[in-house]
Amino acid sequence: MSAANALASAVSPDTSSSSPSLPAELASIKADAQSRGLPFSGGVDPALAWTLFSEQGVLLVDVRSNEERKFVGHIPGSLHVAWATGTALTRNPRFVRELESKIGGKDVVALLLCRSGKRSALAAEAATKAGFTCIFNVLEGFEGEIDTQQQRGKADGWRFHGLPWVQD
Repeated sequence: MSAANALASAVSPDTSSSSPSLPAELASIKADAQSRGLPFSGGVDPALAWTLFSEQGVLLVDVRSNEERKFVGHIPGSLHVAWATGTALTRNPRFVRELESKIGGKDVVALLLCRSGKRSALAAEAATKAGFTCIFNVLEGFEGEIDTQQQRGKADGWRFHGLPWVQD
């Protein structure tokens, strides 16, 4: 069994239930998202995402391009399914199929991460529309929002918060 499949089975639903067993923090976030009519399971701040990923085995899926992961950095142990590819960031038409294959099913709990939290929100929405039940967006993304000096990582984002990452 691959590491991704082992992690997926650790957070997959048991067969006697119609929905996955969510960590309490995610259950609360999902209930709030549903009450507000969000088109996916909700948003998770970077620190909580790291805790869920590193301590509870929740899957973390980086939806940035290969180039972004290689040249900007990535989170060790995260999975990768590009939402968009190439320098023009053309939408990946196979995203939903690739996500399902990579995480091991539509009922697996997964956190999606991009540069600023915008593409991953779109990816989470597309996954939810395709029948995924527990897809969350990592707020702020890997680099955060662009500031008044046209720079990222100065006020928010995974790296700003000092969470683990590597660069190839």
